[in-house]
Order: sequence, then C-alpha cells, then structure tokens
Amino acid sequence: MRLRLTLEYDGTGFRGWAAQPGLRTVEGTLREALERVFPSWSELVVAGRTDTGVHALANVASVEVEGGPPAARASEALNAELPDDVAVVEAGVPPPDFHARHSAQARSYRYRVYRRRARSSFETRRSWWYPHPLEEERLAESADLLLGEHDFRAFTPTETRHKIFVRVVESAVWHRRDDTLELEITADSFLRHMVRTLVGTMLERPPEQLAQLLEGRERSEAGTTAPPWGLYLVSVRY
Repeated sequence: MRLRLTLEYDGTGFRGWAAQPGLRTVEGTLREALERVFPSWSELVVAGRTDTGVHALANVASVEVEGGPPAARASEALNAELPDDVAVVEAGVPPPDFHARHSAQARSYRYRVYRRRARSSFETRRSWWYPHPLEEERLAESADLLLGEHDFRAFTPTETRHKIFVRVVESAVWHRRDDTLELEITADSFLRHMVRTLVGTMLERPPEQLAQLLEGRERSEAGTTAPPWGLYLVSVRY
C-alpha cells in the first residue's frame, strides 16, 4: 500500500530533511518510526527537502508499506513513535501513480521577518530578527517583480546540483502581521536557498537591482542569504 503523509515539524533540532549518518534529520527520524510501525516499507520520498533549521507546516511524503495499521490509523501509530518536534498530521491512500516529489505542481513558502525593536525570546528560532529600517512599499515592489518566469541562478549557491535555473513564480506578497513582515511565495519549484536569498536581497537592495538579478546574474551579485529559522514550507499543491 502506498501512503501519502502530511508532515509538520519544527526544524530547530534537525539537520534538515535528508538522512545523514550520525546526524538527527527529519527523514532519519521518520525512518525510525516507520521501522517500528510497519513490518516492511520502502520508497520514501518527500516534496520539499528542507535545509537545517527550516520548518514545515505541511510537507508531503509518500512511502510504500506492507502490514501494520490501516491507512486510517497510520498517523496515530506513527505519531506514537515520533518525537514532539515532528508529527504526521494526515495520512491517506493516494492514487497509484502518486509521487510526493514528481506529482507536485507547486510549493508555497513563508519567510518571517521579526521587526520589533527589542528581540523576542519566543521568536529566536521562529523568525529573523531584523530591527533595521525598511521601506515596506519598496519590498512590495520587489515582490511584484518576482511574478512570472525568471532565471534565479543569482539566488542559489554557485556550487549546485541544479542545471536549470528558470522557475515560474505564481504569487509573491509581503504581509504585515503584528510585529512581523512575512513573505508568502508560491512557485512551480524552488532552487536551494532561493527563498532565503530572495529575502536577504529584498531587504538589502532596491527593486531596480533585484530586476537586474532576475536576468540570470551571478550569485555574488545578490544579497545575504537570510537565516533558515525564518523559513516555513507552508503547503504543496498536487
């Protein structure tokens, strides 16, 4: 039976998604739970391979399982074996050809920038504390420039496994929510560090410079890569 799992996790205590020997990762932790719940499982894949410190509200994984509880009880059984900082919020049986990564049509991320003058003990690993002056209207202009198809090679590390750097951004909007500014962005897919580097660049550079960077410039011309703890994988659309 193939299962579709919707995962929520606090990325603070994980070295990203991908399993690595000797390191605590989301995939490694989920693998351990699968071992204890199902007699046999294979082909675990995920829609978003999040980096160290990045959070997820609804990442999606698919896995083949044999034996164990029925799909209706899979989330309950897995959560009994998972630590407090990761949870399966939903489990179900998808169509036979469902693949968590390849079937995805779009992914949505949120980046939270904390704007209060004094730092917050509660926001330390939930957002990027940035008390410096910002022009919110200019940030909105920059977000509008992201819409459509662009070459985003300036917003991913120079050493990369990516060979194609063109992505299509469906929506990109900055929202003011109490003491935070939050970028909500949806695209067909994302390059590594793309959202974080876009955020750092938008905070440091005017829209005119961002427009030039979207023409496929070098990474060295873009701005800072924002820290991972402000980034959330919000949803995956199929």
